[in-house]
Amino acid sequence: MANIISDETIDYVGILAKLELSDEEKEQAKKDMGNMLDYIDKLNELNTDGVEPMSHVFPVNNCFREDVVTNGDDRDAMLQNAPDMKAGSYKVPRTVN
Repeated sequence: MANIISDETIDYVGILAKLELSDEEKEQAKKDMGNMLDYIDKLNELNTDGVEPMSHVFPVNNCFREDVVTNGDDRDAMLQNAPDMKAGSYKVPRTVN
């Protein structure tokens, strides 16, 4: 394991994550973090020349439809179902005194 994690680093990460770790948990976290960093170092050894960066394994295209207004602003039709209206708007019971 080339990456050695210090006790201070584990304590700092514990503070940031708002975790209280026992001594055994701190030792396990040090091993786990070291293993993660070793794996990242191993990945950095790979030759990625000519490999384009990607965010998804499969090509993702914008699947949103064009935003087109279909019903328009037909206030009179919308207010037909209102139980009560005032000045072209819905009238609702007062809820705040």
